[in-house]
Amino acid sequence: MTDVAERRKRGQDKAGGWGETLRTVIYAVLIAVVVRTFAIEPFNIPSGSMIPTLLVGDYLFVSKYSYGYSKHSFPFSLGFFSGRIFFHMPERGDVAVFKYPGDQGQGLNRTDYIKRIVGLPGDHIQVINGILNINGKPVERIKMGEYVQGGGGSYRTATLYNEVLPNGRRHEIIENSDNGPSDNTPEFIVPPNHFFMMGDNRDDSLDSRTTLMLSTGPAAQLGWYVPAENLVGRAEFIFFSHDPTTAGWLEPWKWPAAIRFSRFFMAIH
Repeated sequence: MTDVAERRKRGQDKAGGWGETLRTVIYAVLIAVVVRTFAIEPFNIPSGSMIPTLLVGDYLFVSKYSYGYSKHSFPFSLGFFSGRIFFHMPERGDVAVFKYPGDQGQGLNRTDYIKRIVGLPGDHIQVINGILNINGKPVERIKMGEYVQGGGGSYRTATLYNEVLPNGRRHEIIENSDNGPSDNTPEFIVPPNHFFMMGDNRDDSLDSRTTLMLSTGPAAQLGWYVPAENLVGRAEFIFFSHDPTTAGWLEPWKWPAAIRFSRFFMAIH
């Protein structure tokens, strides 16, 4: 084989190698998009509104198929239809990821929230002296003891309760007191195809009891509901967790101590 032929063959092999690599990358991206759109998607917890169920630094998987699909099932909410298809009604007590309704004036709902569904369409919801009332009946709340929260040298103590919803679903909540700003509310009536959301950290959660800050129109309104279309999926289990108060990203020598191994693969109830 001449030098020219050898160089030509090496060039063809190299081009074929790059082409195969490019096809592999494209296939991998397409598979990832399909999985994230129709099956599961990872999320991380940046705030403490769902303590003690979810902690800052938890990484979890959300099932996208649990409630069917809407435009928000797609990356950047680019689904080209309205409403939901293959809709399954959520259960009271589900921990759900959704798009914050206050973003609607921006054209795209950009902000992901995660809260617990406590109110279904048609429900009457009210909080009286810190106790959740559903359709005129107080929800059972069993005191479990104290819950210490915080880190980095700053700690505070809250009261830990086990809350039992009317359908028998149990979960833990914490309360700093029963006379905070959201511990006594007016009665909210959940509209059709909407849901009422609350955080498990009852005194430190921007949820359906609080003021909705609208991006356009009226400046604000008391109380808000999540349209069925805004549901992204149901939180299923934690696959990784670390304590950001123990080690920063620029402190790799502290990373092993910051990992919460006990929370790996923990189911979310």
